[in-house]
Amino acid sequence: MGERSAATVQSVDRALSILQLLQDNSEGMGVTEIAHRLGVAKSTVHRLLASLKQKGYVKQDEMLEKYRLGLKLLELGETVSENIDIRTTANPYLVKLAQETGETIHLGIREETEVIYVDKVERYAPIRMYSSVGKRAPLYCTGIGKALLAFVSSKVQDHLMSILTLKEYTPYTITDKDVLKNHLEHIRKHGYSIDNEEHERGIRCAAAPIWNHRGEAIAAISVAGSTSRMTEEKVESCTDSLLRTSLEISRRLGY
Repeated sequence: MGERSAATVQSVDRALSILQLLQDNSEGMGVTEIAHRLGVAKSTVHRLLASLKQKGYVKQDEMLEKYRLGLKLLELGETVSENIDIRTTANPYLVKLAQETGETIHLGIREETEVIYVDKVERYAPIRMYSSVGKRAPLYCTGIGKALLAFVSSKVQDHLMSILTLKEYTPYTITDKDVLKNHLEHIRKHGYSIDNEEHERGIRCAAAPIWNHRGEAIAAISVAGSTSRMTEEKVESCTDSLLRTSLEISRRLGY
């Protein structure tokens, strides 16, 4: 590892150590005390605290000259807790939806430009499908991904669109960003997305977002199956159950 990389890792390690110290000292700590506890120079601690403060991970009581944990960590903790709660809360509904439709049901969350599958319920004989719990897939060509991409804020969507690379997975993959933007507008209008063999040949699905108590789309569920079973007529017949289920889960999460 190069000197610069080693220094970066050391800075990250020290920053995390500062957060752990502040977690154990809720009344706050000063620069001198933190430097003493970590065995590093006060100037180093001051520099790290300035970066953490700028990002919202710590806050400073200027009168007492002490630092405490910031609200950004509360947001992160809430997100982690939310993702755990989603899977626990959603699973019975996913099982019921699988029974109603006879198809495979997915639950996924977004991480930057990718979908992470966090739960999967298969009905009857499983079919070969890319998805499995823990796997990642692109936002722009999966049902869950498009459902999430369509309902983020315009600012977040613009950012994601600017960094997306639209790779062609099948002849049906959307690879033009203007076409994709129009497609996302259609999804917002109807409340659900369709993946018509865009990521995998022979697989078709419909997906709908799950909302939290702040009205944010934090996850999505999909009904997926082979094109021989998930005909366009079957997709249409599944959407009522899909939308009802996504709303039921959302309400359990405080929507």
